[in-house]
Amino acid sequence: MRRLLLFVILVMSLQPAFARRGETEKKMEALGFVDLSRIDSTFVIDLMYARSDNFVGTVLYDDLTKAYLHVDAAKALVKAQKLLSKERNGYRLKICDAARPMSVQRKMYDVVKNTPMVRYVSNPSNGGGLHNYGLAVDVTIVDDKGCELPMGTKVDHLGPEANIDKEDLLVKKRVITDAERKNRLLLRRVMTTAGFKALKSEWWHFNLVSRNQAKLKYKVIDF
Repeated sequence: MRRLLLFVILVMSLQPAFARRGETEKKMEALGFVDLSRIDSTFVIDLMYARSDNFVGTVLYDDLTKAYLHVDAAKALVKAQKLLSKERNGYRLKICDAARPMSVQRKMYDVVKNTPMVRYVSNPSNGGGLHNYGLAVDVTIVDDKGCELPMGTKVDHLGPEANIDKEDLLVKKRVITDAERKNRLLLRRVMTTAGFKALKSEWWHFNLVSRNQAKLKYKVIDF
């Protein structure tokens, strides 16, 4: 009887946390955004802002562990996954960030606004960025053993080492290896063939459309 009573007390104490958990997911789905794990179970989902080991050093997604995208971007990402699997059997895309509510964008911007990192974060006062439309994804590749391919920097590294426009020079200076450059090229090849556009300053970041196109055709995730 005592054990049962203790169990009931434990469950009751945890109920508020369980009730809060998943509210962001519910809102995403209510707006029509797609849970990537439901349309392709081979994606590896590991949202970096659901942890504290990211460039802002804090958890930004309190109740978001699933990766969501607008249906247009989700379809393109499934295509990229198929292209990758066809080219390298057993290789998969690892999703590190996807759709991001404006409330999270504001928190992120507040952390960096008085630092040199501010240039890497879209200002929410100006409408935010493509993540805030569910049209951008931060992604890398894992091999058939589930290990991330070396890309020269980790995802979310903010600096010239992550740039894609001078990779030959980075190899020449031994900042990254030629193998790491080829891994980046593989990622870009499957993503751009699927319809995404690469971002010059971040090898892992891909947009489906331009910001102007997003403003004309899509709605921002404003909650």
